[in-house]
Amino acid sequence: MKNNTYIYFFEGKLYINLTNKCSNDCTFCLRNNMKGIDGNDLWLEREGSKEEIVALIAEAKENYSEAVFCGYGESTYRLDDMLYIAEYLHKLGKRTRLDTNGLGSLINGRDIVPELIGRIDTASVSLNECDAQKYDKVSRSIYGEQAYDAMLEFAKECIKGGIDVLLTVVDVIDNADIIKCREIAEKLGARFRVRSYIK
Repeated sequence: MKNNTYIYFFEGKLYINLTNKCSNDCTFCLRNNMKGIDGNDLWLEREGSKEEIVALIAEAKENYSEAVFCGYGESTYRLDDMLYIAEYLHKLGKRTRLDTNGLGSLINGRDIVPELIGRIDTASVSLNECDAQKYDKVSRSIYGEQAYDAMLEFAKECIKGGIDVLLTVVDVIDNADIIKCREIAEKLGARFRVRSYIK
């Protein structure tokens, strides 16, 4: 039987593992060679209900500075449940962050940013590459090259809505492309971070 890890703690933050569904199959993803993070098996036998997850959060004794929607899948596949949990976390006085591929609007068939405003404080969006073709090779999205523009549009709308946006890349791409990605982030008005590849 698989271990259903719906919440876990890492580096002083609470992480919420809502789903294993993802629209991308990134070449650098931890899912390709690891069961999870810091001893937490993140492959789910079944998805936890929003009520189960809120109950686990309520019972947690650990102190944490931020709650992060980030597991082994794209949390926006469970948008309504994510927003319900985010509202609960705000009632606890916690900041919320969504680690995302930025394709939630494509996944849900509508612009989801208005629903995130007031519920998600920070969106960490996987930029991954500096143009659509290179993005597609790295991200291998079910949406093909159109995913790149959709991801950038999502980031733009989040910024317009007052959500703190962090665009990220992993250091598996060329340094010249990392520089271009930094310029894209600066032009959008987003923060930028280069993440280290974890083998």
